[in-house]
Amino acid sequence: MKTVIAILVATIAVAAQDQVEKPGNGVTMPQVVKTVKAQYTQEARDAHIEGRVTVDAVVLADGTVGQVKLEKSLDPTYGLDQAALDATKQWTFKPGTKDGKPIAVQVAIEHTFTLK
Repeated sequence: MKTVIAILVATIAVAAQDQVEKPGNGVTMPQVVKTVKAQYTQEARDAHIEGRVTVDAVVLADGTVGQVKLEKSLDPTYGLDQAALDATKQWTFKPGTKDGKPIAVQVAIEHTFTLK
C-alpha cells in the first residue's frame, strides 16, 4: 500500500509542475525569502575557477523550489555546477501569483563564484 501512495504523490507533484508559468502576462515573480550560497569545492578553488552558473528553477505554489536544471554551465568537472543546483534547491520564496492565487513559476537564478 505504501508504494501506491508514493507513486500517487509523485504523480501529483509531476502534474503540478507541468502547469508552470513564466513571469509576465498577469503572473507575478516569486519573491526571495531565503537564499543559500553555493559553496566552492576545494577542487574548483585549486583550479582557480571563477564565473557564473545560471540555474532555471521552478518555484512551486508553496514557495519551495521544485525542478532545477542548468541553463549556463561554468564547471561540470570540479563541482561548481552541482553546487549551484544543490544551493538553489534550498532557496525559499513567497510564491508568484496569477489572478491572486499562488502558482508554480519558472525563474532564472545566477550563482557567482569569486575567489578572494
